[in-house]
Amino acid sequence: MANIVRAALVQATWTGDTESMIAKHERHARDAAARGAKIIGFQEVFNAPYFCQVQEPEHYRWAEPVPDGPTTERMRALARETGMVIVVPVFEVEQSGFYYNTAVVIDPDGTVLGKYRKHHIPQVKGFWEKYYFKPGNLGWPVFDTAVGKVGVYICYDRHFPEGWRQLGLNGAQIVYNPSATSRGLSAYLWQLEQPAAAVANEYYIAAINRVGREEYGDNDFYGTSYFVDPRGQFVGEVASDKEEELLVRDLDLGLIEEVRQQWAFYRDRRPDAYEGLVQP
Repeated sequence: MANIVRAALVQATWTGDTESMIAKHERHARDAAARGAKIIGFQEVFNAPYFCQVQEPEHYRWAEPVPDGPTTERMRALARETGMVIVVPVFEVEQSGFYYNTAVVIDPDGTVLGKYRKHHIPQVKGFWEKYYFKPGNLGWPVFDTAVGKVGVYICYDRHFPEGWRQLGLNGAQIVYNPSATSRGLSAYLWQLEQPAAAVANEYYIAAINRVGREEYGDNDFYGTSYFVDPRGQFVGEVASDKEEELLVRDLDLGLIEEVRQQWAFYRDRRPDAYEGLVQP
């Protein structure tokens, strides 16, 4: 019997304030649920602008506790209302001076299953993230959700194959990759890296990018969000490069086992030979 999961993602334009941004995502989530989706994920720091285009202390105001902050509480209620798993990326404050780029994963009954903190933090023009975020310290969790085993890898993380592999070794079937990446910097990698990671690790990836320009810099976020399967093939069409969009796609989780039997990459790994990979 096929194991089909109807999954959704949202690429959104910034509205100008947190309240309307969250409300917009709630509308998209309700629309996805009405279309039969059982899981949805949002873009990097979804309830705020991409403030990392500048280095200003005023932007610490976007941070909130996880899971006890207002956005997580609101998303828990949304999960209960819609009956969906929700992947919620936010700016997390753990305590004074401890800030992380985080995604919380919530089950349909509103249970917070846990959170992932972004490991790899960029510090280049237009992406001044080290000013705000500490590197993640929670490892590579895979959450046993109502729809299957779900992992998260955030934006700049996608350039590092080690985390993709660890999520696969930890049992991930679907990995959400919320991002904020702009035209001109590495756009040509966007439809190369995640499909390659899906092939190498033999699972589904939901690649989510912001879309449009925002007030804190010149970054032109180019959308083109997509789902990609374990063969590296897009599931349906890629989203627009200019417009906000909700994607809803059917993911056949049975394909994961089929591909793993056919290509056998996990069987042929050589961890005994990889010691040099973890040397500084």
